[in-house]
Amino acid sequence: MNDTPDSTSNVAEYTVSEISGALKRTVEDAFGHVRVRGEISGYRGPHSSGHAYFSLKDDRARIEAVIWRGSMSRMRFLPEEGMEVIATGKLTTYSGSSKYQIVIEQMEPAGAGALMALLEERKRKLAAEGLFDAAAKQLLPYMPRVIGVITSPTGAVIRDIIHRITDRFPLHVIVWPVRVQGDTSGPEVAAAISGFNALQPDGPLPRPDVLIVARGGGSLEDLWGFNDEIVVRTVAASDIPVISAVGHETDWTLIDLAADIRAPTPTGAAEMAVPVKADLQATVASLAARLSSGMSRFLSQRRQTQRALSRALPSADQFLALSRRRFDESAARLGRALQANTQKKRTGFGGHARQLSPRLLQRRITERRRQTETTASRLPNCLKAYLRERRSRFSVPAGRLSPEPIRRHAERAYHVLGQFDRRRDRAVHLILEKQNRRSGELERLMRTLSYESVLERGFAIVFDAAGNPVKLAASVHSGDALALRFRDGDVQTVATGGSRPSSESRPRKAQPKPAKTSGGQGSLF
Repeated sequence: MNDTPDSTSNVAEYTVSEISGALKRTVEDAFGHVRVRGEISGYRGPHSSGHAYFSLKDDRARIEAVIWRGSMSRMRFLPEEGMEVIATGKLTTYSGSSKYQIVIEQMEPAGAGALMALLEERKRKLAAEGLFDAAAKQLLPYMPRVIGVITSPTGAVIRDIIHRITDRFPLHVIVWPVRVQGDTSGPEVAAAISGFNALQPDGPLPRPDVLIVARGGGSLEDLWGFNDEIVVRTVAASDIPVISAVGHETDWTLIDLAADIRAPTPTGAAEMAVPVKADLQATVASLAARLSSGMSRFLSQRRQTQRALSRALPSADQFLALSRRRFDESAARLGRALQANTQKKRTGFGGHARQLSPRLLQRRITERRRQTETTASRLPNCLKAYLRERRSRFSVPAGRLSPEPIRRHAERAYHVLGQFDRRRDRAVHLILEKQNRRSGELERLMRTLSYESVLERGFAIVFDAAGNPVKLAASVHSGDALALRFRDGDVQTVATGGSRPSSESRPRKAQPKPAKTSGGQGSLF
């Protein structure tokens, strides 16, 4: 008979899931919420899901840790590799790998030394990004109209700031209430700064010209919200100048380095923000008095200079004496110059009139008519000579050409000759018309200038016995035989009496009288 082990036992059997669940309940019921101190190990930043996985260790043990996404967003600072922290959370197990872990809900650095180390590390990081550069700082406005204050509305800080501003220079103060201590103080301060920057200058709520971030003194843990990275970045990016007045003069935070200027106390921030109104009024009064005194001295000096310059200037009579003399001389020369110019024009006109005598015009018309006739008489002979020349030039090549090209060439020649004949006739006709028009114009001019047109208007011409025209009365003597030529004929007469000067009286038109015998004819002069 073989010995076989007995498969029947009184030990209870469990599944793996049952054992894992029992362990989970035991661990969670036995420990609940715990605070664990240790060093962060294996931290690689948040997972893509937003959760963070790492370990807490000391010199002898190690425990897995996890921070869910919701708790991660509420952390005052991010975990860093090698940082010693105090984590608060629940112990639980993870059945997938038979491990126990702590689910962290809150975490803080272990001691002030750790906080200072974290602060120094964050300061180096932000400084490397240029957030603390002095070149990026803005200047405070000298005369702000609106001041924005970011602080707790219930503390003594806001009362000190408002009281100090009212004493120095009363103006509009806008308070944005925030928590200045606790986990939410950093995001609230950053939101207040962003909110003030988002205001429009012409909106219903005026946009501040300068911001004051203020808080009373406290420990490093109390002021930790002002070391938050989001606050530092928001202050550095603010378009409105920011005055940091966090803590006492010996306290410092990262917001002091990012702000445009740091005040030792909230009261000092109010003094930096606004000038003293009384001092400004006194300065303005002093400047006004200096301006009035300076203007008086300036005007007095200008008057003295003007009087000195006026004494050096000549009087109006002296200044105009030369011009008056030149004007008088010009006026005296003007009459003589006008008479000389008139005499010169009269002489020139007389010369042109002599050139336009009827005989001269008649001679020019006769010459042009003769030239025209000569040109017209030469045109037929010229045309015949031209034709003979053309025929002689064509006679030699014509013998070498066939009858048909000769005929065509002759037709073209006849056509060209016909055109020449027409052009000749037209040219002769145009020349004759032009000469006729010119002759007519000269004839009309001759008639206009001829004495016959004067006779047509009722005047008469006096001729002496030799048939020459009498131009001067002084040349006629008593008893001289004269002839009077009228439009329709001549009348013989004899001069009686002496001549009178023509410069004292205007010549009178001769009145026609009936013809008489030579013995009883009266004098016309």
